[in-house]
Amino acid sequence: MKDVLLVKYGEIALRGKNRFIYENMLIRALYKNLDKIGSFDVRKEQGRLLIIPVDGDIGAAADAAVNVFGLVAVCPCVMTEHQDIGNLKYIALKYLRKHYPNGNFTFKAETSRSDKRYPLTSMEVSALVGEHILENMEDARVSMKNPDVLLKIELRNNAYIYSDSLTRSANGGLPPGSSGSAVLLLSGGIDSPVAGYLAAKRGIELIAVYFHSPPYTSERAKEKVKDLAERLSVFTGKIKLYVVSFTELQLKLCDRIPPEKLTIMLKRSMLKTAQRLAKVTGASALITGDSIGQVASQTMSSIVAVDPAATIPVIRPLVCMDKCEIVDLAQKIGTFDISVRPYEDCCTLFLPKHPETKPSLKIIESLESRVEDLPELIEKCVSTAELIEF
Repeated sequence: MKDVLLVKYGEIALRGKNRFIYENMLIRALYKNLDKIGSFDVRKEQGRLLIIPVDGDIGAAADAAVNVFGLVAVCPCVMTEHQDIGNLKYIALKYLRKHYPNGNFTFKAETSRSDKRYPLTSMEVSALVGEHILENMEDARVSMKNPDVLLKIELRNNAYIYSDSLTRSANGGLPPGSSGSAVLLLSGGIDSPVAGYLAAKRGIELIAVYFHSPPYTSERAKEKVKDLAERLSVFTGKIKLYVVSFTELQLKLCDRIPPEKLTIMLKRSMLKTAQRLAKVTGASALITGDSIGQVASQTMSSIVAVDPAATIPVIRPLVCMDKCEIVDLAQKIGTFDISVRPYEDCCTLFLPKHPETKPSLKIIESLESRVEDLPELIEKCVSTAELIEF
């Protein structure tokens, strides 16, 4: 008898013959989080994963596991190799006495069997375990509808006993890296970390890039972005952050571009730089925090003027979300309090008073072509970028 975590995954169960590939990715992602807090063994268990503590706290392991994309639930439970009904009754009673010592609760026992050769049916196991609990816990009562405690008994290679009320919900999605990699344009704002979170939830490995403009942006602004990247790494297991020195390029554009068109030109230069970084790192797409109509640079006309700067896909996970939805999700994932620290990024500091909301792609491209040294400036941004890993 041993306390373990029984881990359930979601849509990867539908992957057929390729499911083992996704299971292995999940195991690697779990180890990345678990290795930070102790020693644990992660193994497969007939449609589940199992986390067994070797030299680590099981509560801390549950905290780490629930953040791994691809999982839907983490169940603290008791595992036993002995599946005879007498042992199941003994362990179920001991489990309830430990976790619900005050008694006076309603319960229902629910059994599932992966091996149908087991000598008792699922209903018979549930009935016998429930009867044993009733006989030995004076204040416990059976309730088939809406019980206080739904006692789960899973008979697989081993037997697992746990309750739904102690089970922790996870984020779902796909394992990190299962959908390739993309470069996330990570500012210090609210939106881009949420966009990164949603992209990572679909199995995209994040490579973040931050455009830093000293002395116009402070080291505190850079630290804020580093903290955001570190927070995202809780869900992705790891993340690379490239800090690009953007001052020279920005000042060059400020000198040569009309103020009302500057924001669009800056975003195009950022996409070009991020795309160059994607080529260096092997990423297949770019990710931005754009939401249609939220600011001048995110109108449909502005997106049409910005997108052609990149020849690889630009993914916008927030494109149809309003600000309230984005803020709610930022608070849920723990990035909001970091994002609202009062340190401005380069886009905010160089924002014109009256940015154009309906730019012409033809005019924008014509103006951009006059900045003859733009490709060299972009190459310099990439070659001198600082790499930080979490």
